[in-house]
Amino acid sequence: MAGFRALAEQVRDEQREPCQRRQALRKCLERFAPYGHRATWHHLCARAGIDPEDRAPDPARLVAALEELEEARAVWLGYEREFAVRRKRQKYHGVRQPTSFDAWHRRTWGGRSLLPVKDPERVPSAPLAVVLRRLIDTMGDGDIATWHREKVLTA
Repeated sequence: MAGFRALAEQVRDEQREPCQRRQALRKCLERFAPYGHRATWHHLCARAGIDPEDRAPDPARLVAALEELEEARAVWLGYEREFAVRRKRQKYHGVRQPTSFDAWHRRTWGGRSLLPVKDPERVPSAPLAVVLRRLIDTMGDGDIATWHREKVLTA
């Protein structure tokens, strides 16, 4: 089973047929899909100008969609690194269970369905990385009880 980076290489591989490159991009969403698989796919397609049902889209558009996904993944992986450092420090100080501040992190481990969107046709128009930064910043404020999806999705 290939990882995200290996699948990304397949999307960029000019020797592959467009349908194979599209399939590799879809498989990337099995590893990282912030809105859920279908909604993230629709978001990437809309931003890159791909028809979601097109089985052999323009390879340049596939690469553009991949680049947006990779940028968002880099934002998430940066957050994951910060989370790991924070948890290590907390454990050192005797806090063995994650605090309520990190409860949402436990539910979204790995970057899947960080911000689930039920209707794939109504995804945010902002780039994925921008939305993820908003989400992380909102959660980082520590005011989890009052955070609003709409603030993150539309701000």
